[in-house]
Amino acid sequence: MSSALYGLLWVLSRTIGWMCFRYRAIGKVPQRGGVLIASNHASYLDIPLLGCGIPRRVWYMGRHDLFPIPLLNGLLQALGWIPLRIGRLDRDAFSKAVALIKEEKAVAIFPEGGRTMTGALKPGKPGIGVIVSQTGCRVVPAHIGGTFDVLPPGAKWPRFRRVTVRYGEPLDFSADAATLEGKVFYQHVSRTVMAKIAELGQVPNPGDGPVHTGPSQDLAARPAAKSCNAE
Repeated sequence: MSSALYGLLWVLSRTIGWMCFRYRAIGKVPQRGGVLIASNHASYLDIPLLGCGIPRRVWYMGRHDLFPIPLLNGLLQALGWIPLRIGRLDRDAFSKAVALIKEEKAVAIFPEGGRTMTGALKPGKPGIGVIVSQTGCRVVPAHIGGTFDVLPPGAKWPRFRRVTVRYGEPLDFSADAATLEGKVFYQHVSRTVMAKIAELGQVPNPGDGPVHTGPSQDLAARPAAKSCNAE
């Protein structure tokens, strides 16, 4: 039932996106296998507009207090929302994301940890690296352009502006995991992903220093893709 409702909402979101925001998606997300999709975050519209460019079901990590109504809260969790407590490592939320990826599902995360208040990218949090270290999964960077102009923080009604979502080539961090450990690896993953998101959107990189240029690179330059399953 939840899969059918998700599909219906996917079609509805895509139709509204085309009609109201001249929505278009550039690039592709792998249609099979466990994968983590990492995107910038500027608006409440980011979840539906990120998802309607992906022709597979996606689970979304989002702030736990977005939907305080119990009935709505439960329905959205059934549809794929993973409530995430901000300000600390939410072990329950991250464990659920890890389990879904190991089950060959797609999970979306906003590494900045919350919406930007200015439209500019913020530095990423290290939590994304925790998921990658526990699953060995690939990360698809994505940049959503236009949603800050459509519905910025504090706005009550959306404006009709163009929205474009760009999905980058999957990033494989397995070689880096062999040489980097713990917080160093987590920070490396976060900074590398945010640099790729900035590159996709052609916007300034929010990182506080040069990105480690180790073995990780786009899978397009590799002879074969590796499994996202850590098992």
